[in-house]
Amino acid sequence: MPDISLKLSLLEGRLAVCRLDPGAEIPEWAIRNPFFSITRTVDELSVICPEQHVPPGVAREQGWRALKLEGPFDLESIGILSAVAEPLADAEVSILAIATYDTDYVLIKESELERALVALSKRGHRIPR
Repeated sequence: MPDISLKLSLLEGRLAVCRLDPGAEIPEWAIRNPFFSITRTVDELSVICPEQHVPPGVAREQGWRALKLEGPFDLESIGILSAVAEPLADAEVSILAIATYDTDYVLIKESELERALVALSKRGHRIPR
């Protein structure tokens, strides 16, 4: 895989990854945010949104931060996500990836964020602070 140098930006605020029942309605609290992601499968309804908007009693994991891979990227581009995932795996940083039509987002636990940013910078990625 060729070396790919990307520009990434750190989104403001902390996110929560929530698990709801597969037949649950998409909650209003999830979709009134500037950044959210919703995925429904036969097993679950997964919601990612700012943690302060998640009501009590919802199964969640909090403390995630999002890095945006500055696109847009063609859907046929090869190696974009792996250019970020590989150095993070080498640094033993766990990720949760979200893809959109134009770009990708990589969620990282806030407790691992500094280590992640160092690893990405060492691989030539640009992350303005």
